[in-house]
Amino acid sequence: MKPIDFSKVPSPSYVVDERLLTKNLELLKSIQDRTGCRILLALKGFSMHSTFPLVGEYLAGITSSSLFEAQLGYEKMGKEVHVYAPAYVGHEMDELLGYVDHIVFNSFNQWNQYKDKVKSAGKTIECGIRINPEYSEIETALYDPCYTNSRLGTTLANFDKSQLDGIDGLHFHAMCEQNSDTLERIIQVVEEKFGDVLHQMKWLNFGGGHHITREDYDVEKLVNIINYIQDKYNLLVYLEPGEAVALNTGYLVATVLDVQKNGMDLAILDTSATCHMPDVLEMPYRPMIIGSGQPNELAYTYRLGGLTCLAGDVIGDYSFEQPLQPGDRLVFTDMAHYSMVKNHMFNGVNLPSIVSYNDEEGIKVIREFKFEDYSGRLS
Repeated sequence: MKPIDFSKVPSPSYVVDERLLTKNLELLKSIQDRTGCRILLALKGFSMHSTFPLVGEYLAGITSSSLFEAQLGYEKMGKEVHVYAPAYVGHEMDELLGYVDHIVFNSFNQWNQYKDKVKSAGKTIECGIRINPEYSEIETALYDPCYTNSRLGTTLANFDKSQLDGIDGLHFHAMCEQNSDTLERIIQVVEEKFGDVLHQMKWLNFGGGHHITREDYDVEKLVNIINYIQDKYNLLVYLEPGEAVALNTGYLVATVLDVQKNGMDLAILDTSATCHMPDVLEMPYRPMIIGSGQPNELAYTYRLGGLTCLAGDVIGDYSFEQPLQPGDRLVFTDMAHYSMVKNHMFNGVNLPSIVSYNDEEGIKVIREFKFEDYSGRLS
């Protein structure tokens, strides 16, 4: 595979390699082909809509968590549009229903509030209830939908079987960057608690968090789980990964602006953890840099920081074979997912450009941001 010349892209910029994206999509499509399930792109993880025509060649559609995400999927991909939100905004509902094919409600209260509006939408919209199996294996509470007192989904104690008329399916989400053995254990709990209801359903949505395109992921186990559930309950399985679609497909290219010392060597970049890769602070997460090592592994160790005035805007400690100099390019890996969708302009710091690469077109700058993008958000 021909390497990308990162010296030719703007700095900073997100660069998505469409060759690697296609590789992920081919794997996901093979699971659809082998099982008959449907896989959706979760826009909360990856919403680079210039790639939607490519994604749409392989996946069944998108899943969204808001009016704007639903509209984006409807307009830019034009396939199935699903939506789930912890609660829907009343004045947005008419417009939202115009975009979606599936809508999942977080509670029976929400279902009862909006079911008549769904029925009168002028088209068939399948409806679901999100269940909370009260079981997960996620260590970071910020990303655990099933932590104690979670607002996400309806627990068995609050699940009213008398109100299922008009409900086509159930949805659960209990995973984050995990393998299919975790899904297997979750499915056991779902069956124990809601198995009697599944016989009445047309579909079951396994949610997201499936790290399907990771090298050590057990695809065969996932295929077996999907086929088992579909055969046992005579229903259709949906999966809605976001991260797995874009995993290891993108980069964040940055430049060293200055180097200094304060007890250790420091380097300030033209990118920012808080603005451009917030999962570094939230998860927390340590992105890899091409040609770097762990602290003190190579000859020169630096603490890399962003260019905002936030004291904690620190990316992490990295070592390099040569001293860093202003103007040096650094390339962070695996920066396609949960980066563009979460970035912001704190301090008025500009957003990285959005760039794609494929063998036919080479480097293609999709979008560069300007002052108007900043001022237009604030008014």
